[in-house]
Amino acid sequence: MQIASPALDEREALSLAELFRALGDASRVRILAALLTGEHNVGELAAQAAVSESAVSHHLRGLRLMRLVRADKRGRAVYYALADEHVRVLLQQGLDHVRHG
Repeated sequence: MQIASPALDEREALSLAELFRALGDASRVRILAALLTGEHNVGELAAQAAVSESAVSHHLRGLRLMRLVRADKRGRAVYYALADEHVRVLLQQGLDHVRHG
């Protein structure tokens, strides 16, 4: 089934390009993939993504700006999660494409 898509205006095209640029780093993708399983703090994400806590924090800052992740502060701890179901579907579809494409 083919779905017709409307032409993109300049703002939409730039926003979509920025989204794919955000997904263009293997460390960020591993962080996002770890969040597919639920909320995690920086230490947990660093362990799962095999990236330093400093690097995870840096990547999370950008991912938050892109509205791909959200943060929930609980006392002194901050837990991160995927921003919404659209992000989950995008990641899952990309992973399915890579694994079965």
